[in-house]
Formats: sequence, structure tokens, C-alpha cells
Amino acid sequence: MVSLGCPKALVDSERILTRLRADGYAMSPDYEGADVVVVNTCGFLDSAKEESLDAIGEAIAENGRVIVTGCMGEEAETIRARFPQVLAVTGPQQYEQVVEAVHEAAPPTQGPFVDLIPQALDEMGGVKLTPRHYSYLKISEGCNHSCAFCIIPQLRGKLASRRVDAVLREAEKLVAAGTKELLVISQDTSAYGVDIRHEERLWKGHPVRAHMTDLARELGRLRTPEGAVPWVRLHYVYPYPHVDAVIPLMAEGLLTPYLDIPFQHASAKVLKAMKRPANEAKVLERIRAWREIVPDLTIRSSFVVGFPGETEEDFQYLLDWLEKAQLDRVGAFRFEPVAGAAANALPDPVPEALKEERYARIMEVTERISAAKLQAKVGRSVPVIIDEVGEPDEDGDVGATGRSEADAPEIDGQVFLRNVPATLQPGDIVTATIEDADAHDLFGFIG
Repeated sequence: MVSLGCPKALVDSERILTRLRADGYAMSPDYEGADVVVVNTCGFLDSAKEESLDAIGEAIAENGRVIVTGCMGEEAETIRARFPQVLAVTGPQQYEQVVEAVHEAAPPTQGPFVDLIPQALDEMGGVKLTPRHYSYLKISEGCNHSCAFCIIPQLRGKLASRRVDAVLREAEKLVAAGTKELLVISQDTSAYGVDIRHEERLWKGHPVRAHMTDLARELGRLRTPEGAVPWVRLHYVYPYPHVDAVIPLMAEGLLTPYLDIPFQHASAKVLKAMKRPANEAKVLERIRAWREIVPDLTIRSSFVVGFPGETEEDFQYLLDWLEKAQLDRVGAFRFEPVAGAAANALPDPVPEALKEERYARIMEVTERISAAKLQAKVGRSVPVIIDEVGEPDEDGDVGATGRSEADAPEIDGQVFLRNVPATLQPGDIVTATIEDADAHDLFGFIG
């Protein structure tokens, strides 16, 4: 399995592999040992499509028997024109079609008696592609927005929320099996349940709505086998008014004090062209209010520079807004046309050289803000979840890499710890004293 793209695609890969393992298949660590290769593609941007095509080409060159699925699977003609030898092409979330294609390409060969025995799954009930101690929890698919730069609704459809009791049941199993950190993901976490009218389901004897605040509260009530509260991190949160209601849950310690909010820009004119809400002044007020309730709240976001029609005045407004907002973690992207997006038809495209210059400027500002915020943590004690424990060096000292509550895996910073106990394990949550920092990471020791 080659899985590309976002965490939501990774969850799709886990579901495909879970179904295949139940049918008796094993996962090969390399191309050479595989009877068939499944490439789960990304089709969000043209650069992502090229990466997907490169991955398909590599799989064909190394193995030759390739099934393609995922977001770029919607462009089957493009894929087959370049790689006519692919065995099958399916779109995103088409798990059954992928499994059928694998069955056809590499029929199970366990024998007539073993085939009758259900294959044992792990205690979680499925295959995980993340480390044991953290898990992505997908609560919905699709999106009801029509942002000018995005084709996700065309790829994954309109919002389709999962039953709240099903989400909570999955989360409970994950935590019981060793997950210490739940990463809640979707295309629009704040809109969870809108499509099913926030229907109620019974959970542990009481009704719970399919609503972000209800779900967050119940997730915060879960406990690990040791009795600890798991970290619960909310991703892809649009700043709807009801987001204010989850901040007190963070103050109570039920949620990790972290919000991933894709603001995308601050200029009202650019936001209007993007077909996104344009109430940036009110957002600043809300951020201030949130931090009054939860002073250690981490806000991460992403911004697009060089959107068609973006003027120097618009861009400077964004930089000034960032200085006021003082966001903790920021990613920036140069605008990139993608086939099927409405933004491609907008006038006044920004020249590539100017995109690069603006990208460099926004990264300089956000890096300076990040460095100052991390420097302020020097001398403090913070909880850290351990991701990796190193081997002893020549002096016998052991180092470890982890993350604070301000750091989501793969996208944010890390905490590097020195002289940790040899008994330390991935998934342990320790209290660390911070003794140094740079623009992205923290450095310290346990204690």
C-alpha cells in the first residue's frame, strides 16, 4: 500500500487494509514481495497529482501489478492514458471496488479450510498505519463549501456525517487498545452532523447529538486503561459561532488546548473572491476571548498567498493581521491552479515570481512569531507525549523525541529530550522542563 495525501486519505488506506486482512491478505513491506500494489492517490493540487502519477509509475516499474484509488482516481482517463497497464482505477472511499480489484488481481490462496475461518483482527478491530499511541478519528466525509480554489466537494461529495455513537465506539476501542491521542479529522469538523440534523443517539445510557460540541465533550470523558484523559485534538475547524463552546472544555482539561483553523487569508476582498467568510475583525476578537479562557491555547492555520487578484495592499493586510493574531503555528501555500476549480477563471493572476516573494515574506513573519512564542516557554514545565526513544550514545545517554500539546504529529514542531530513562516508551506522557528553543522546536529534559 502506497498512501499519499492528507490524514483523511490515510484513514481510507487503513479501512482498505482492514478489509483485505479480514480476507486473509498480508501487507508486504516492499514492492518485491507484493502480489499487487495499491496506490491511494491525492488529487487536491496539480503538484499532488504529479506526485501521485510518479508513485504510480514507480509502482509499475518496481512491481507491474498496480491498482489505483483515491482522489485522483476521479481522473481515470488521465491515469490510463499515462499508464495503460494499471489493473483498476477507483475513486475515493470506494473500498468495496478496491477489495474486488485485489481479489481479481491476486485471489486469496489460503486453502478451502482456512478460508472458512474468520481472520483475527487486532484489539482495535482494524489495521493502523500510525503508531500505536495516536490515531486519526474521521467523523465525516465531504464538504458543503464551494471555495473557489478547492475541488474537494467534486472529489469526495457533500458532507456525510457518521453516527455519533459509531464515532464514540471507535474512539473507545482505540483508547482501550493503547491510543493516548485522538486526532479528530474531517473536511469540516465544525459542520459535523448538519446533514443529519444533529440527530441524537444513545451513548452510555444518555442521548448525545451528532454535533461538534457534544462529540468533543464525550471524547473528553474517555479514559485510558490507566485512568488518564487521552489527548483530544481538533483539526479542520471552521470558526463558526458554536466553536466558542469547545473552549471551556479545554479549560476543564477535557480537550487538548489546540485548534486547527484554516483561515486561508485575512483580506475581506480576497476572502470574498475565495468564497469564504470574511469577518476577520471579529475573528481577532474571538481569538482574544478564547485566550482569556485558555491562555495556553495553540492555534494553527494555513494561508494561501498569490490568489488571483491579491494586491500588495491585500497581502500587507494579511501580514498585519498575523502580527495581531499571533497564531502559534502557520503554514503557507502559493496559490496553484487545479483543474475544475472556479478560481482558475478569475482575472489578474499573480506572477509566479511575486508569489515566491510573498511566500518568503509571510514565512519570515510567521517564523519570527513562532520563535518568540517558543522562547517564552523556556524554563517552563510542559506535558510531552513520546513518539520515539533513541539508542544509547557512546556515554550511555538516551535521547527521545516527543510533542507538546501544541504540536500535532507530522505538521507541527517537536520536543527533543536528553538523558531520558532507558525504560521510556513511545506513548508515555511525561513532564518536561524546557531549556532551549528555536523557531520550530523545543529542547529539554524530563523533570
